[in-house]
Amino acid sequence: MKLVRRLTICTSVAIGSALAPVSAASAADTVPFQINPAPFGNPNGSFDVPPIRCTAVVGEQPGAVTITGGKEDRWGCLLSSEVLWLNLSTGASGSARLSDGLNGIPAAAILPTGAGQVAVTVIPAVGGTTIPGVATFYVP
Repeated sequence: MKLVRRLTICTSVAIGSALAPVSAASAADTVPFQINPAPFGNPNGSFDVPPIRCTAVVGEQPGAVTITGGKEDRWGCLLSSEVLWLNLSTGASGSARLSDGLNGIPAAAILPTGAGQVAVTVIPAVGGTTIPGVATFYVP
């Protein structure tokens, strides 16, 4: 299982480095990314399963990033999902879990990544086929 997670991180970093937008943070910047559901194995999704929009918020705290929803009041990212991160500048890595969204508090995870270029992957905890969300950005 650990090998699968490490391979997921490496693959996500490679794909994210090539495809995801890079952002240099000034104050509190947001970097949107999405998770694409693939109902019945269809990677294009369907009308009843839209893409899930998440956001990486950088610059609120030095050396940390908050993964949360991209909708109003930070809602919209999957609850209780696993977040894997890798600091490409220092080699540090780790994982966290998005909160459960109880008591009116949106799902969020604060990652102590340290400063540098960071790659993040969000892996949904729900069953079914999904394409993990990937983003890369600079954390001040």
